[in-house]
Amino acid sequence: MKNLTKIWHEFYPKGTPSVMEIPSLSLYGLLERSAHHYPTCKAVIDGERELTYLELKNASDCFAVDLYNQGFQLNDRIAIMLPNCLEYIIAYYAIHRLGGVVVQVNPMYQTSELAYILSDSEATWFIGREEQLDKLVLAGFSDKLTFISAETILKSGTDLSGVDMVLPALAIDPEQDLAVLQYTGGTTGKSKGVMLTHSNLVSNVFQDFSFTANSLLLQRPGERMLGLTPLFHVFGNGRLNSAIYAGSTYITLEKFEINKVVDLIRKHRPTIFPGVPTMYIALLNHPDLTADDLSCLKYCSCGSAPLPIEIIHQFEKKLGISISEGFGMSETSPTTHRNPVMGQKKPGSIGIPYPNTDAKIVDLKTGTDELPTGGIGELIIKGPQVMKGYWNNPEETVTALRDGWLYTGDIATMDEEGYFYIVGRKKDMIIASGYNVYPIEVEDIIYQHPAVKETCVYGIPDTYRGETINAAIVLKKGKSVTEQEIREFCVQRLARYKVPRSFEFREQLPKSAVGKILRRILMEEVTQK
Repeated sequence: MKNLTKIWHEFYPKGTPSVMEIPSLSLYGLLERSAHHYPTCKAVIDGERELTYLELKNASDCFAVDLYNQGFQLNDRIAIMLPNCLEYIIAYYAIHRLGGVVVQVNPMYQTSELAYILSDSEATWFIGREEQLDKLVLAGFSDKLTFISAETILKSGTDLSGVDMVLPALAIDPEQDLAVLQYTGGTTGKSKGVMLTHSNLVSNVFQDFSFTANSLLLQRPGERMLGLTPLFHVFGNGRLNSAIYAGSTYITLEKFEINKVVDLIRKHRPTIFPGVPTMYIALLNHPDLTADDLSCLKYCSCGSAPLPIEIIHQFEKKLGISISEGFGMSETSPTTHRNPVMGQKKPGSIGIPYPNTDAKIVDLKTGTDELPTGGIGELIIKGPQVMKGYWNNPEETVTALRDGWLYTGDIATMDEEGYFYIVGRKKDMIIASGYNVYPIEVEDIIYQHPAVKETCVYGIPDTYRGETINAAIVLKKGKSVTEQEIREFCVQRLARYKVPRSFEFREQLPKSAVGKILRRILMEEVTQK
């Protein structure tokens, strides 16, 4: 990438270059380097189970031997259907030692969802727990791939003495070879397999560390990362790679349960917490959590979905913690933008582009004309973290990747200092009586009401207005409010055409595995009635 000066570069943390050299390295290379430099440092904590970096590398090498002896070859695709656990981490790096491709599978997927991903990816191997076998049988894949039980992964141990360590030489081209097939959430139809190379994922590790480490004086090794976001999701997977590169201790939990999370924080005192909005909302509403409990944290980041501005303010006021918002996608490995950890942060903004990353706002109609400061259009991105394309889907690839730019499908704007703001998704924009309404701006207002815990705003077809604005709301425990009170609250703060016509109070909102509120499900529930 050419060293072109951009307005946002002046807000980079001290010592962070706008363009940096990124080594040609595989994902296994990250683990190999840390095992060499920090062999006795603690790598993973999973409940009562702990491994040092040398032990983790040895366990991954042992499992790689098992795979190789069973016939696993370079570029084989292998599905991992596991929650956050030690076995996932060992398997992940073992597969990359052999040059295989990890196909990410949500362990909560049912038969039809599983069948689609296995068929589309053409996976020939599968790692899961024994209880997943029934799903494979029902999906018709039990005799089409080699099943490896997660329960056997640690049986070969971490002691390499006496083990026939015959492995092929590392034969990975980081720039070209696929490391991960990351399936998108399928919010606009069938999931697409995002092809991420070793270089895509490793580049994002170096970009992320450069952007945060200098200003925070992060130690390498020595930090402790709370790994709660699912590893099968691109955000969680990217944070794992970052932790391994930095020689951090990765503290994981199979499932986000707020009381267990609070206990984990108190016991292990993590210093880094990459979370998603629902996690921060749960922590904010925990009755016993105090600022002292979170005083160990140096750095909190948020991904997967926008974090309402009001939640950011409440979190900082109650718990004394600043949350750094950013932006990413499965297609970008995942992160492209982040608010500087130290320096100018703008609540509600996704921040500024990472090193080696360019971004601009283009006209929605032409797709090519760059808009001036303050213009609202589509966010497009260029950088080494941008995917290779969509698996077996050249039509979608050509639509998304044009002249080296990724067309994100997000509507955004950039201010005069180069900070970007997401206004909404192109497909989520509501056109009510001829006016464009972006759900996020309505949601930000509703979140300001003291009784509201969560909300989601969406549009439904209307023969007169084109679309009608609806709002689904979850109230805080012990709080009550009427529909009329919420409506009046919005009327005082929004233009009339932006005020929802209908407010629905719910016990919970539909969410993805990573905690992202699924607007599409709410829309379908209404339109299918």
